[in-house]
Amino acid sequence: MDDNSSIIRSMKRYVLAIDQGTTSSRAILFDKNAEMVDMAQKEIKLIFPKPGYVEVDALDIWLSVIDVINELFVKSNITFDDIDCIGITNQRETTVLFDKNGMPLSNAIVWQSRQSLDICEEMKTHESFIYERTGLKLNPYFSASKVRYLLDKIPNGQTRAENGEILFGTIDTWLIYKMSMGEKHVTDASNASRTLLYNIHTNEWDDELLTLFNIPKIMLPIVLPSSGLFATAKFFHVDTPICGVAGDQQSSLFGHACFKKGEYKNTYGTGCFMLLNTGKDIIKSQNGLLSTVAWKIGDEVTYALEGSVFVGGAAVSWLRDELKIIKTPDETEEKARLAIKEDDVYFVPAFVGLGTPYWDDDVRGAFFGLTRDSDRNTIIRATLESIAYQCYDVIKTMEEEIDFEMGEVKVDGGASKNNYILEFQAGLLNKTIKKPKTLEVTALGACYLAGLATGFFPSLQHILKLHSYEKIIEPNMDERAREKHLDGWHRAIKAAVAFKKA
Repeated sequence: MDDNSSIIRSMKRYVLAIDQGTTSSRAILFDKNAEMVDMAQKEIKLIFPKPGYVEVDALDIWLSVIDVINELFVKSNITFDDIDCIGITNQRETTVLFDKNGMPLSNAIVWQSRQSLDICEEMKTHESFIYERTGLKLNPYFSASKVRYLLDKIPNGQTRAENGEILFGTIDTWLIYKMSMGEKHVTDASNASRTLLYNIHTNEWDDELLTLFNIPKIMLPIVLPSSGLFATAKFFHVDTPICGVAGDQQSSLFGHACFKKGEYKNTYGTGCFMLLNTGKDIIKSQNGLLSTVAWKIGDEVTYALEGSVFVGGAAVSWLRDELKIIKTPDETEEKARLAIKEDDVYFVPAFVGLGTPYWDDDVRGAFFGLTRDSDRNTIIRATLESIAYQCYDVIKTMEEEIDFEMGEVKVDGGASKNNYILEFQAGLLNKTIKKPKTLEVTALGACYLAGLATGFFPSLQHILKLHSYEKIIEPNMDERAREKHLDGWHRAIKAAVAFKKA
C-alpha cells in the first residue's frame, strides 16, 4: 500500500473478522486493543443425505455471511468506512466446486463427511507416499477425495474441470471469490495444507499428488501467505482489503498468541482440535497425529502438530436436536453436576468414527455402564466427559511425539464456556487450563493476521502485550480418581471398537 492509503487505513477503527464455521457464520468487530466490540451470528443448516454423509449448501454459507455482516453493521451503527481490513477464518477441509460465475455445482461436502471413504480405500497402497508429502493421513476427512467424489458425480465433471470450467475451493476460497465478484481465486498456505494436494516441504501444489487423485491443477486456487493482501471485497460496493486468512484451527493457534515453538492450544468446537507450534520443524508422527502448516507470513512458514477429535460440541448438539433432552447447551453444566455420583457411565461419541489416536472410520457411538437409575443428567454428564476424555487422548499422544512435557493448556471454542468440561479436563490431565478474555479466539487470529498486514497491529510483540486471560483453572482430582476414570474410558473405547461392523 502507498503512503496515502496507509494514512487512510490508520484512521480506520476496526478489523472485521469473518468466522465461517461448520454450524454457524459469525461476523465480529475487533478494535485496536484486540477487544471484541460486537458480533452477529447465524446458524447453518447441515444436510445428511445418508448415514455418515454431511453436506451443506454453499450458497447458504455465502448468504449467511452477508446476513451477519449486515446485522453487525446495523447493531454497531457503522459502515465499511470504519473497517480497516477483513480477516477470514473457516472450517477447513469442507469442499466446494463452483463455476466461474460463482455458482456451486453441487452441495459442498463438509469436513466431517465420510462419503469419499471408498475412494480412500482404493488408494491405500499410496498412504505412505501421501503422508510423506502432506503430513496428513489418507482419510475422507481431507479435501482431495471429496474433490474426486464430486468430479465423478457432476455431469462431465472431469472434462469440464480439465477445460477450466470448474473451480475448487475450501470455504475461504469460496467466500473470497464471492466477495471479490469473481476476481480472485485464492487461498492461504494453512488451508492448502489440508487438502492432501499440497506439499508441505516445498509449499506448493504437488503435481504427483494431483496425478494420483486425477485432479486438474487448473481448478486449484493460487496459494498466498496467511497475512497479506488476498483480494478487495467489492460485493458491498466499498473496496475493503481482505488481508488475513487461515483455517480455523491454525487461526485459533495464532489468536492464542502461540507464536513460539512448544506453545499449544485446544479448541472445543463442533470437533476438538489441538495444535502445537513446532516452529520451522515438520514432526513426523508415529501415533496418528498430523503435521500441517500453521501459517505463512512473508516467506517464513511455521508448522504445527495436530490432533483431531471428530465429535466434540457436536455431541451436545445431538443431545438437543436428536435426543431433545436439553433445550440449550448452556444448561448442560448444571445438569451434569446434578447427575448421580455413583453412576459410572461412559459415552463414546463415534458418530463418524474416531480421530486421533485411533483413526478408525468404522467405529460408531455407544453408551456403557447404564443402569435403571441412569437418568438424563447421567447421559448429559457422560457426554460432557466424553469430550474431555477424547482431548486427553490427543494431548497424551502428542506428548509421546515430542521430547518435552507440555505445560498449560490454552483453550477456546463454544464448549469451553462449560466449566464442568474444563474442570474435568484439568483433572484428567493434571494441567492448568487458561481461558482467554474472548472465547472468539479463532476470529481473533484472523483479525491479528489481517491487522498485521495493514499495520493496524504493528508487530507480534504488540499483539503479545494485548493478549490476556479471563479464567485460570487448576487441576483438582486425586490420582486414584484419575486412574479410575481413565481406565473406564479406555475400556469403553475397546468395547466400541470390538462392536464395529465386520
